[in-house]
Amino acid sequence: MHNLVIDIGNSYSKIAIFDKKNIVFYQRSEQLDDLLLLKLIEEYEIINATVSSVNHDITHITALLQDKVNYIEFTTSVTGNVHSYYQSGQTLGLDRWAKVIAAGQLLPKTNCLMIDAGTCITYDLLNKSSEYFGGSISLGINMRFKALNHYTDRLPLVTWNGDDDMIPEGDNTINAIKNGVLQGAVNEIIGFITNYNDKYTDLKIILTGGDAVFLTKQLKNSIFAPQIIYEPHWVLKGLNEVITL
Repeated sequence: MHNLVIDIGNSYSKIAIFDKKNIVFYQRSEQLDDLLLLKLIEEYEIINATVSSVNHDITHITALLQDKVNYIEFTTSVTGNVHSYYQSGQTLGLDRWAKVIAAGQLLPKTNCLMIDAGTCITYDLLNKSSEYFGGSISLGINMRFKALNHYTDRLPLVTWNGDDDMIPEGDNTINAIKNGVLQGAVNEIIGFITNYNDKYTDLKIILTGGDAVFLTKQLKNSIFAPQIIYEPHWVLKGLNEVITL
Protein backbone atom coordinates (compact mmCIF):
# COMPACT_ATOMS: atom_id res chain seq x y z
CA MET A 1 0.00 0.00 0.00
CA HIS A 2 1.43 3.37 -1.03
CA ASN A 3 0.52 6.95 -0.22
CA LEU A 4 0.74 9.82 -2.71
CA VAL A 5 1.37 13.33 -1.35
CA ILE A 6 1.59 16.58 -3.30
CA ASP A 7 2.97 19.90 -2.07
CA ILE A 8 2.13 22.81 -4.39
CA GLY A 9 4.32 25.74 -3.43
CA ASN A 10 4.89 29.27 -4.74
CA SER A 11 7.63 28.20 -7.17
CA TYR A 12 7.44 24.42 -7.55
CA SER A 13 5.19 21.43 -7.04
CA LYS A 14 6.61 18.40 -5.27
CA ILE A 15 5.26 14.87 -5.59
CA ALA A 16 6.26 12.01 -3.32
CA ILE A 17 5.14 8.41 -2.92
CA PHE A 18 5.59 6.75 0.44
CA ASP A 19 5.84 3.12 1.40
CA LYS A 20 4.92 3.56 5.04
CA LYS A 21 7.44 6.26 6.13
CA ASN A 22 9.91 5.76 3.30
CA ILE A 23 9.94 7.84 0.11
CA VAL A 24 10.09 5.55 -2.94
CA PHE A 25 9.44 8.24 -5.56
CA TYR A 26 10.07 11.99 -5.62
CA GLN A 27 9.79 14.65 -8.30
CA ARG A 28 9.87 18.44 -8.31
CA SER A 29 8.48 20.39 -11.25
CA GLU A 30 7.06 23.79 -12.09
CA GLN A 31 3.70 22.33 -13.10
CA LEU A 32 1.79 19.17 -12.24
CA ASP A 33 1.23 16.66 -15.03
CA ASP A 34 -2.10 14.81 -14.99
CA LEU A 35 -0.74 11.96 -17.07
CA LEU A 36 2.16 11.50 -14.67
CA LEU A 37 -0.19 11.39 -11.69
CA LEU A 38 -2.38 8.76 -13.35
CA LYS A 39 0.68 6.71 -14.27
CA LEU A 40 2.02 6.88 -10.70
CA ILE A 41 -1.34 5.94 -9.20
CA GLU A 42 -1.45 2.81 -11.36
CA GLU A 43 2.23 1.88 -11.17
CA TYR A 44 2.52 2.20 -7.39
CA GLU A 45 -1.03 1.06 -6.63
CA ILE A 46 -1.77 4.20 -4.67
CA ILE A 47 -4.38 3.82 -1.95
CA ASN A 48 -4.39 7.22 -0.21
CA ALA A 49 -3.52 10.75 -1.28
CA THR A 50 -3.50 14.27 0.10
CA VAL A 51 -2.48 17.72 -1.16
CA SER A 52 -1.06 20.89 0.35
CA SER A 53 -1.34 24.03 -1.76
CA VAL A 54 -0.25 27.64 -1.25
CA ASN A 55 -2.95 29.86 -2.75
CA HIS A 56 -3.63 27.65 -5.75
CA ASP A 57 -6.97 26.31 -6.98
CA ILE A 58 -6.62 22.55 -6.59
CA THR A 59 -10.17 21.63 -7.65
CA HIS A 60 -8.93 19.85 -10.76
CA ILE A 61 -6.27 17.87 -8.88
CA THR A 62 -8.61 16.85 -6.06
CA ALA A 63 -11.24 15.72 -8.56
CA LEU A 64 -8.67 13.53 -10.31
CA LEU A 65 -7.50 12.02 -7.03
CA GLN A 66 -11.01 11.50 -5.65
CA ASP A 67 -11.87 9.53 -8.78
CA LYS A 68 -8.92 7.16 -8.39
CA VAL A 69 -7.92 6.86 -4.72
CA ASN A 70 -8.97 7.56 -1.16
CA TYR A 71 -8.47 11.32 -1.09
CA ILE A 72 -7.91 12.86 2.36
CA GLU A 73 -8.52 16.60 2.50
CA PHE A 74 -5.80 18.45 4.38
CA THR A 75 -6.78 21.61 6.27
CA THR A 76 -5.60 23.27 9.46
CA SER A 77 -8.44 21.49 11.26
CA VAL A 78 -6.31 18.34 10.98
CA THR A 79 -4.33 18.58 14.20
CA GLY A 80 -3.08 15.16 15.25
CA ASN A 81 -1.60 15.63 18.72
CA VAL A 82 -0.80 19.33 18.16
CA HIS A 83 -2.49 22.07 20.17
CA SER A 84 -2.61 25.21 18.01
CA TYR A 85 -2.98 28.70 19.46
CA TYR A 86 -2.64 30.43 16.09
CA GLN A 87 -5.33 33.09 15.96
CA SER A 88 -6.10 32.93 12.23
CA GLY A 89 -5.90 29.27 11.37
CA GLN A 90 -7.79 29.82 8.11
CA THR A 91 -4.90 31.90 6.76
CA LEU A 92 -2.08 29.67 8.02
CA GLY A 93 -0.20 28.19 5.08
CA LEU A 94 -0.80 24.47 4.75
CA ASP A 95 2.88 23.88 4.03
CA ARG A 96 3.73 25.45 7.40
CA TRP A 97 1.06 23.37 9.11
CA ALA A 98 2.32 20.18 7.46
CA LYS A 99 5.76 20.86 8.95
CA VAL A 100 4.21 21.28 12.39
CA ILE A 101 2.31 17.99 11.99
CA ALA A 102 5.59 16.32 10.98
CA ALA A 103 7.29 17.57 14.13
CA GLY A 104 4.44 16.39 16.33
CA GLN A 105 4.47 12.90 14.84
CA LEU A 106 8.14 12.31 14.04
CA LEU A 107 9.82 14.25 16.88
CA PRO A 108 7.37 13.95 19.76
CA LYS A 109 8.15 15.63 23.09
CA THR A 110 10.82 17.75 21.41
CA ASN A 111 11.31 21.50 21.16
CA CYS A 112 11.54 21.71 17.37
CA LEU A 113 12.30 24.84 15.36
CA MET A 114 11.55 24.44 11.66
CA ILE A 115 13.22 26.80 9.20
CA ASP A 116 11.95 26.52 5.64
CA ALA A 117 14.14 28.46 3.20
CA GLY A 118 12.18 28.62 -0.01
CA THR A 119 10.42 31.48 -1.80
CA CYS A 120 9.99 32.88 1.70
CA ILE A 121 11.89 31.94 4.84
CA THR A 122 9.52 30.75 7.53
CA TYR A 123 10.20 29.97 11.16
CA ASP A 124 7.84 27.74 13.15
CA LEU A 125 8.30 26.15 16.56
CA LEU A 126 6.48 23.25 18.11
CA ASN A 127 7.39 22.86 21.76
CA LYS A 128 7.84 19.61 23.66
CA SER A 129 4.27 19.86 24.92
CA SER A 130 3.03 19.79 21.29
CA GLU A 131 1.94 23.43 21.49
CA TYR A 132 2.12 25.72 18.46
CA PHE A 133 1.85 29.47 18.97
CA GLY A 134 2.84 30.62 15.49
CA GLY A 135 6.03 31.75 13.85
CA SER A 136 7.58 34.26 11.46
CA ILE A 137 7.69 34.86 7.70
CA SER A 138 10.59 36.63 6.03
CA LEU A 139 11.87 37.30 2.51
CA GLY A 140 13.51 34.36 0.78
CA ILE A 141 17.01 34.75 -0.63
CA ASN A 142 16.02 35.17 -4.28
CA MET A 143 13.21 37.50 -3.27
CA ARG A 144 15.81 39.73 -1.59
CA PHE A 145 17.85 39.90 -4.80
CA LYS A 146 14.71 40.81 -6.77
CA ALA A 147 13.65 43.46 -4.27
CA LEU A 148 17.01 45.26 -4.48
CA ASN A 149 16.68 45.42 -8.25
CA HIS A 150 12.97 46.35 -8.27
CA TYR A 151 13.09 49.15 -5.72
CA THR A 152 16.26 50.87 -6.96
CA ASP A 153 17.20 52.56 -10.22
CA ARG A 154 20.75 51.32 -10.64
CA LEU A 155 21.22 48.05 -8.80
CA PRO A 156 21.21 45.08 -11.19
CA LEU A 157 19.26 41.88 -10.74
CA VAL A 158 21.74 39.34 -9.43
CA THR A 159 21.06 35.70 -10.25
CA TRP A 160 21.96 33.11 -7.65
CA ASN A 161 21.55 29.36 -8.01
CA GLY A 162 22.33 28.34 -4.46
CA ASP A 163 25.89 27.21 -5.16
CA ASP A 164 27.84 30.43 -4.64
CA ASP A 165 29.54 30.80 -1.28
CA MET A 166 29.62 34.05 0.61
CA ILE A 167 32.61 36.29 0.06
CA PRO A 168 34.45 38.26 2.75
CA GLU A 169 33.97 41.64 1.10
CA GLY A 170 31.97 42.93 -1.84
CA ASP A 171 34.67 44.37 -4.09
CA ASN A 172 32.21 45.28 -6.86
CA THR A 173 28.49 45.95 -7.06
CA ILE A 174 27.52 42.37 -7.93
CA ASN A 175 29.59 40.94 -5.10
CA ALA A 176 28.37 43.62 -2.70
CA ILE A 177 24.78 42.62 -3.42
CA LYS A 178 25.58 38.91 -3.06
CA ASN A 179 27.45 39.52 0.16
CA GLY A 180 24.68 41.67 1.64
CA VAL A 181 21.85 39.35 0.72
CA LEU A 182 23.53 36.07 1.65
CA GLN A 183 25.22 37.30 4.82
CA GLY A 184 22.01 39.07 5.81
CA ALA A 185 19.95 35.89 5.41
CA VAL A 186 22.46 33.79 7.36
CA ASN A 187 22.71 36.37 10.15
CA GLU A 188 18.92 36.56 10.32
CA ILE A 189 18.67 32.80 10.73
CA ILE A 190 21.41 32.74 13.37
CA GLY A 191 19.52 35.46 15.22
CA PHE A 192 16.27 33.49 15.19
CA ILE A 193 18.04 30.33 16.32
CA THR A 194 19.77 32.23 19.13
CA ASN A 195 16.49 33.68 20.40
CA TYR A 196 14.73 30.33 20.37
CA ASN A 197 17.76 28.54 21.84
CA ASP A 198 17.75 30.91 24.81
CA LYS A 199 14.11 30.11 25.49
CA TYR A 200 13.86 26.39 24.78
CA THR A 201 16.16 23.68 26.08
CA ASP A 202 17.35 20.78 23.94
CA LEU A 203 16.22 22.57 20.78
CA LYS A 204 16.25 20.61 17.53
CA ILE A 205 16.44 22.64 14.32
CA ILE A 206 14.99 21.33 11.06
CA LEU A 207 16.33 23.05 7.94
CA THR A 208 14.27 22.45 4.81
CA GLY A 209 13.38 24.18 1.55
CA GLY A 210 15.21 24.88 -1.68
CA ASP A 211 17.97 26.98 -0.11
CA ALA A 212 18.49 24.71 2.89
CA VAL A 213 21.59 23.04 1.41
CA PHE A 214 23.37 26.39 1.19
CA LEU A 215 22.27 27.43 4.68
CA THR A 216 23.24 24.10 6.22
CA LYS A 217 26.70 24.51 4.71
CA GLN A 218 27.01 28.02 6.14
CA LEU A 219 25.94 26.89 9.60
CA LYS A 220 28.05 23.73 9.77
CA ASN A 221 30.76 25.48 11.79
CA SER A 222 28.41 27.41 14.06
CA ILE A 223 27.80 26.54 17.70
CA PHE A 224 24.34 25.34 16.62
CA ALA A 225 25.61 22.72 14.16
CA PRO A 226 24.96 19.72 16.49
CA GLN A 227 21.31 20.77 16.78
CA ILE A 228 20.68 21.13 13.04
CA ILE A 229 19.00 18.43 10.95
CA TYR A 230 18.89 18.94 7.19
CA GLU A 231 15.61 17.46 5.99
CA PRO A 232 14.67 18.35 2.39
CA HIS A 233 11.30 16.57 2.45
CA TRP A 234 9.89 17.70 5.80
CA VAL A 235 6.63 19.07 4.32
CA LEU A 236 6.07 15.88 2.34
CA LYS A 237 6.74 13.77 5.41
CA GLY A 238 4.19 15.83 7.31
CA LEU A 239 1.61 15.21 4.60
CA ASN A 240 2.28 11.50 4.77
CA GLU A 241 1.68 11.63 8.52
CA VAL A 242 -1.65 13.37 7.86
CA ILE A 243 -2.81 10.29 5.99
CA THR A 244 -2.09 8.04 8.96
CA LEU A 245 -3.75 10.23 11.62
